[in-house]
Amino acid sequence: MTEGIGWAPCHHGELLQGFFRDAAGATRRGLVTLPMTGPGTRAHFTRTEGGPLLAVPGERAKARRAAELALRECARRRRCPPGGGRLQLGAGVPVGLGMGSSTSDVIAAVRAVFAAFGLVADPGTTARIAVRAERACDPLMLGGGPLLFAQRDGEVLEELGAALPPLAVVGCLTGGGRPVDTLALAADRADDVAGYERLRGALRTAVADGDAALLGRVSTASARLNQRVLAKAELPALERLAEHVGAVGVQVAHSGNVAGLLFDATTPDFDRRVRAGVRGLRREGITATRVFRAQQRASGGRAWTSTSPKPSAGRTWCGPVPASSASDSRR
Repeated sequence: MTEGIGWAPCHHGELLQGFFRDAAGATRRGLVTLPMTGPGTRAHFTRTEGGPLLAVPGERAKARRAAELALRECARRRRCPPGGGRLQLGAGVPVGLGMGSSTSDVIAAVRAVFAAFGLVADPGTTARIAVRAERACDPLMLGGGPLLFAQRDGEVLEELGAALPPLAVVGCLTGGGRPVDTLALAADRADDVAGYERLRGALRTAVADGDAALLGRVSTASARLNQRVLAKAELPALERLAEHVGAVGVQVAHSGNVAGLLFDATTPDFDRRVRAGVRGLRREGITATRVFRAQQRASGGRAWTSTSPKPSAGRTWCGPVPASSASDSRR
């Protein structure tokens, strides 16, 4: 087999991000992402016996690095020379908005290279390669239940439960949708581990009880804490709007400009509340982007390791904001 195709999803920012204790008591950076389907990266890799490794577009350096590491790993497993090849990446995830575009690129590249060798990239190997390729990564290779993930180590700190409470999300853009240079962000402080641990415990309870309201409070608190790293001028307006339309809270990308209003999808009139949220964003001059439901699969289920260009059905529903409610997004 000389060709392989890989696909990887993105996410919609974080529900919680900060500093947490691991099993040994050490302080670790960690995050819990908000899953979504829709945008993703598709990679096509063609192996050659020799020559260089080329990546198209050329600026996707992290994906190229990941493909190089994957080549070495596959060659080790197949006991053959790594050779070279050509990696073609599709542009599916907006860059710089905090949706995990670089991790999506990296995972898709790894899966494509493994597929070209007739292998499947397991989540653990993919996570290790992703961290080496981009220094920190999102848990997109795990594709399961809500996880507290150590993004700089590629390790799961805790499986928080079986699935998120049923949520409806009205996505939007802050900061005019400008890309964020994550390397230029201020460093967060690790002096409030106890506070982050309280949020971790509350999120664990929210997942166990299916309590969307408690999850919304955790996510809102995390968004407030992130103001000292990436301040969003729109956050006070988003919080006021959430209260006005009956949302359970807000969520933000902690390293980008996507955000969202969170709604309890079990509330009988949540459709009306969602429409009110879209109209409210328009009144505030904040661009609404998409409406989707986020209810993760149980982490004990089948991990998303296929190299199919489409994710498994039913994990998350995602759709554009109706034209009658908001302008079409061109993200």
